[in-house]
Amino acid sequence: MAKKGKREVPAMSTSSLPDIVFMLLFFFMAATTMREVDPLVTVQMPEAHEITELDKKNLVNIWMGKPLNAAAGEDALKIQLNDQTRDVEDIREFISATTVTKGVGPRDIVVNLRVDQGATVGKLTAVKQELRKADAISIAYAAKATSH
Repeated sequence: MAKKGKREVPAMSTSSLPDIVFMLLFFFMAATTMREVDPLVTVQMPEAHEITELDKKNLVNIWMGKPLNAAAGEDALKIQLNDQTRDVEDIREFISATTVTKGVGPRDIVVNLRVDQGATVGKLTAVKQELRKADAISIAYAAKATSH
């Protein structure tokens, strides 16, 4: 029962390596989401202790924040609807166009307001009044989660 010669470790099989690489590639392709709208305003989200995720099916985002290309000392807030900065009066037209695109009524749309924490109540009230005139009555406010 004597051992003859040195035993060598068998070579590792690399035949399954391409399968693993393609599985990882498909996973990251499926799990990654692309940004639909380029930001034109900066928004510092307020903090909240309890937040919930919204269903994105009938969700519409409206951003209120400082413009990215603002001049020094300019503090005016702008409203971003899709890929354009617009005025408060344009919200009704935006909601009606969105209802046609999504094929639902204005009461079925959830408007997600992403408002800068330094926004004035007057501007926010004007936006909410326009949403009321457009019959979009479901409003949610975006916030970032904080640990207690």
